[in-house]
Amino acid sequence: MKNNLKVFRAMHDLTQEDLAEKVGVTRQTINAIEKSRYNPSLELVFKLARLFDVKIEDIFIYDDEIL
Repeated sequence: MKNNLKVFRAMHDLTQEDLAEKVGVTRQTINAIEKSRYNPSLELVFKLARLFDVKIEDIFIYDDEIL
């Protein structure tokens, strides 16, 4: 799954640490998501979308060609 998390984080002038604090995870988790090394839980996906006031699909892009 690809994502635009880094873009949204930059648009809101947040560091990885700032964002991690706001959604209750570690900076390392945010880093891993941004580098597509970790697929977040559904709960975290909703928290991120709510925080940025966007749809989940605006942040996360499902690549069905992987299947």
